[in-house]
Amino acid sequence: MSPVPPNSEQSRRRQLAVTKRRATGLLAFVTLVFLVTAVWGGDATWVGYLEATAAASMVGGLADWFAVTALFRHPLGLPIPHTAIVVERKDQFGATLAAFMRESFLTREVLVERVRAAGIVGRLGGWLSKEENAARVAAEVAGAAVAGADLLRDDDVHRVIEDLVRERVETVLVAPLAGRALRFFTQDGRHDEVLDAAFGGLDRYLGAHAQELRSQLGARSPWWLPGAVEDRIFDRLLDGARAVLQEMAADRNHELRRQFDARLRLLAAELETSVDLRERGERLKHDLLSQPQVREWVASLWADAKVQLRTQACDPESQLRRQLVSGIAAGGRRLQDDPELAATVQTAVERGVGYLADHFDGDIAAFISGTIARWDADETASRLELLLGPDLQYVRINGTVVGAVAGLALHTVSAALS
Repeated sequence: MSPVPPNSEQSRRRQLAVTKRRATGLLAFVTLVFLVTAVWGGDATWVGYLEATAAASMVGGLADWFAVTALFRHPLGLPIPHTAIVVERKDQFGATLAAFMRESFLTREVLVERVRAAGIVGRLGGWLSKEENAARVAAEVAGAAVAGADLLRDDDVHRVIEDLVRERVETVLVAPLAGRALRFFTQDGRHDEVLDAAFGGLDRYLGAHAQELRSQLGARSPWWLPGAVEDRIFDRLLDGARAVLQEMAADRNHELRRQFDARLRLLAAELETSVDLRERGERLKHDLLSQPQVREWVASLWADAKVQLRTQACDPESQLRRQLVSGIAAGGRRLQDDPELAATVQTAVERGVGYLADHFDGDIAAFISGTIARWDADETASRLELLLGPDLQYVRINGTVVGAVAGLALHTVSAALS
């Protein structure tokens, strides 16, 4: 059988029963001494001293028994006024305790001084700088993020994201933006490598799909054109096109390529300045945003984000968890090594505690008094007796002993004066 924890209810009940037996046994003993000396003691001097001592001890023990019992119940079940104080005045006790807590512990000065003396920031920094502690915090943060994401309604998130996307896109003029991007792309020959690759790729495509293109041309050529002539025309056209593409890919100063560059620069300028192109770009943008695929894209984006968040939050080796651990540990080290940052955090903590004390002390006090008010009166008395009873039983023992000393002293003084 496992030992009973020292603070368990069973242990407290056992301790209360033991101290009650001791206090009651001592009271019974001095009562027995008083009865014996009073009935059979005789007239000896020492009997008078013993009887006075026992009588005063008995009175002291009875008085303290009455006082201790009256706190929790009516002594001997008699409805004596001002007894069963905890039961009768539970709610008043709760209000008094709440007021005491509010006035003595929940003030700005007390809480701020306690936070300052505790050195919370330095201790927190040292604790967070250890990787195992940072890992624990990271796990809690990741779990809280997953729980927060699960609490959100998907439709609400979709609506918010869609509104943000729409609001952001609505503020951007598509045509001027495209014009600036195209102008930047064509400046200083940034687009030359792309054009080289494009011309080369188009040349290779024509060579690889020559037969398909020949079939397409044959299907559209006049019926009266001979096949040999048709093939001859196609070969000449294909060879000429590929030759031009190869020349343009090899020579960046080719005439056609310079004309193409000039057309790109002109298009960039027109996109930036043309009212007509601007209006057409805005219509295209609005048509795009009105498509149902936008909401579907937003929904898939949020669903993928939730899946990724849950997956990485559950994996201690995931990039998210590793970055969280690294960031938290680094933050802890900064709190230790950067006095300015530590002072800033300390000030923020003190302000936060002060704000709570100024604005929520009444709520906390009301919570204390309300909680006590909801307790059952008899159950409250029983629990308080378990908590305070052992010490109060020693009060009874002390009262019995002090009464004996007082009785002996008074009898001695009386004998001396007589």
